[in-house]
Amino acid sequence: MTTEAAGSENSLGTLGEHYRALVGGGVVGWEASRPFLKCLGIGGQGVVYLSERRGVDGFTIPVALKVFAPDHFATREEYADEMARLATVASRVARIQQDHLVDVQNVVSDGGIHVMEMEWIDGYDLRRLLTPDAYGHVREQVTERRWKSINRVVMTEGRQQPRLRPGTAASVLRECLSALAALHRHGIVHNDIKPSNVMLKRSGNAKIIDIGAAFELEDRPAVQPCTPIYAAPELLEGKPGTPASDLASVGYMLIEMLSGEQPFAGMNYAEMLTAKRNVFDWLPGALPVEEFPMTEPLLKLLHGLVDPDPLKRFPSAEEAELDSGGVAEFQRELVQAGVTNEYEAEIRHWIDEVEAEFELQDPSDEATSDFLPATRVFIPKAGQDA
Repeated sequence: MTTEAAGSENSLGTLGEHYRALVGGGVVGWEASRPFLKCLGIGGQGVVYLSERRGVDGFTIPVALKVFAPDHFATREEYADEMARLATVASRVARIQQDHLVDVQNVVSDGGIHVMEMEWIDGYDLRRLLTPDAYGHVREQVTERRWKSINRVVMTEGRQQPRLRPGTAASVLRECLSALAALHRHGIVHNDIKPSNVMLKRSGNAKIIDIGAAFELEDRPAVQPCTPIYAAPELLEGKPGTPASDLASVGYMLIEMLSGEQPFAGMNYAEMLTAKRNVFDWLPGALPVEEFPMTEPLLKLLHGLVDPDPLKRFPSAEEAELDSGGVAEFQRELVQAGVTNEYEAEIRHWIDEVEAEFELQDPSDEATSDFLPATRVFIPKAGQDA
């Protein structure tokens, strides 16, 4: 050992010894805790909190924690079995590197209660953005010229809530389909696509979140959670979810984004099922009159997403995005019609105008998931609302 090295060794003391022991031991460990900083949402499966991962010397990074409630389970064992299944799904999703799919970072247990750690996404979910509250706030922040641009390109007034312009809706939809395609390629069904599970980031991109209802096609859960308003008709009939049922949910979300109206709100199960089975009878009337020149390619796209027969929908999310009649073709129609295609930049600008300090109010809780058995029909009594 050189004199210089010996001097360095002496000045470091036992620190150098610990370093060699650490790298030679093949494992590093430390205690960790996650503080609940803010409640981000409450649903049928539990509560989501903003938290942070803390390191040394002031290092922190925000994360989202989903704490799964045991209330819907009859026994502790049933809860444990379902959480073990979900942890397996989460592990597989964590390995999928897809820009429009939430990053799952860990699943832990505290006293038997399971907690999923996910990336925190800087932005707003689509449900909150499609509220008169958010729409009115943006109006107060921008100039008249910018407001006209927003109404022409991003969003405008709808029947009951703001609606997205076709190009912006198609841009969001395409990124959702890209994420679903990645999930489906790995044999995973998301099973709860809805506006509150789609985040619009400050970058202008969309991201699908919350895999709490997801399952592997090879290992279906005994009880299948979903949100009835956005669930495919076969799910309301008690049949198992599939990639095709995810496409139907995307289609219903697209109808809402374009019309400014939740098409199945206020219906009981029987009414909802009938409306979804007869979707093509009322669909043309749900589209805004001023978008009439674009109705034909739009209806072609919607037919491939929300057909009551799952076998008549697009064969896959990837084909719904890229093939004939899909979103990419619809976007080409918009470009040919002279509509701008700088949607990500416009969305980014719009999100900035909402402002981080503006506390958007939660709308009425349509988002609470109901639990539908995967093997039998589950329809409430006549007159009972969904």
